[in-house]
Amino acid sequence: MSTRLEIPLSELNEWLEAQTASTLAPVQTKAEKFLKEMRGAHDGLVEACRVLMESSRKEIEKRNPRTFKRAQALNKLAKLFLERMQSLKVPEKPSFKDVEEFVGLAQKAYAVTDLDVRNWFPRISPFFIMDRGKFLRAFENAKASLKELGSFLAKEYVKAKTLEETFQLVEEIMALKSRLASLEDEYARVESERVSLREELTQTERRIAELEKGGGIAELAKITETVECLRREVAHNLRHLQKPLLKLQSLVLHGAGSGLTPEEAKKLGEYLADPFEALATENANYPLLRQILQKTARTLSEGKLELKEDKERKAKQAITEIVDKDSLASLHKKCVEAKMQKAKLSTSTIIAETMAETARLREHAESIRRKLERLKSEATVLRGQIQEVAEKMNSHKSLVEKNIEAFSGREITIKFEDGERLATSAVS
Repeated sequence: MSTRLEIPLSELNEWLEAQTASTLAPVQTKAEKFLKEMRGAHDGLVEACRVLMESSRKEIEKRNPRTFKRAQALNKLAKLFLERMQSLKVPEKPSFKDVEEFVGLAQKAYAVTDLDVRNWFPRISPFFIMDRGKFLRAFENAKASLKELGSFLAKEYVKAKTLEETFQLVEEIMALKSRLASLEDEYARVESERVSLREELTQTERRIAELEKGGGIAELAKITETVECLRREVAHNLRHLQKPLLKLQSLVLHGAGSGLTPEEAKKLGEYLADPFEALATENANYPLLRQILQKTARTLSEGKLELKEDKERKAKQAITEIVDKDSLASLHKKCVEAKMQKAKLSTSTIIAETMAETARLREHAESIRRKLERLKSEATVLRGQIQEVAEKMNSHKSLVEKNIEAFSGREITIKFEDGERLATSAVS
């Protein structure tokens, strides 16, 4: 019964070389021999193309009517051959993939050149016999070398294909391992920064809460809330007067005999813009409002303010409550006191400093939140990259194990050590 062998990744290359030396080395030695022969034959063909081009160029310069056109045709053909052959690069080192690619490209280039020779050389005859003969010999030699290389590739070198691919996969696993370690380090840095920022945010928010609970800020917040409640109450008490006061203002603007003094007209605008502020800045018994409302009532009686019957009735009732029954007395007093208290607190140096500090801390907290969002996105991307690299690394690992079993019959398991364990843990 066979025992599965565990091999650390760091030792895999050395072990693999020892196991495959008897199989791979002879094949690569033969590959080097065939490549050397192919390189020599192909270089000879390139040189023969240059000779054709140079001989035809010299003949063109002679301007001999008998050979001129044929020399031009050969020169053009030789340039085409030279460009075609120079684009082919015989691999320097044996590699099944590189050799296979070269053989495929060379076969196409030689086939096209063969066709060109059959089509054009008869038209150039009987001139340039020696040079064409030299080219044809070099071409046949190169084709023969290519045929031998192609045959070797298909019959013998193909056996080493899996071995070479396996060595390449091992190299890629090593590179992926390094990439994975780098990504993990970066992810750890981002997570560490996130923890630090979350702690800083917690402390900042705690300090903001402490400042807001402090006497001055809390008191200012309370009086501000009181002002808002009073603002709604004033607006509610004057709701039935909104329409007639707007129409009265229209009379003022058009000079249609509203009867308001400039001071009263200004105050009317204030009541329409912010009823709370207008009432809070009135003197005792709100005299300007009384005068405005009395003139509103008179204008209504004169028919200068057109209102629906129900709206007019409610407006007159509201005027009576305010002017005759002093219904806003208590509310007016509250508004004046609240406005004075808020103004006093708002101008306090201690409160101003506290509010400035609170604003600064809020801005800092928002900056931290933005950084945390950026780091969260960065961490998500890094996790995805780690997952992708780890999966690719494990895929290569499985393929290497299968390849080794296929060509050696040995069952092995590649062992990831220390940081290399990330390849399996990162995907869990």
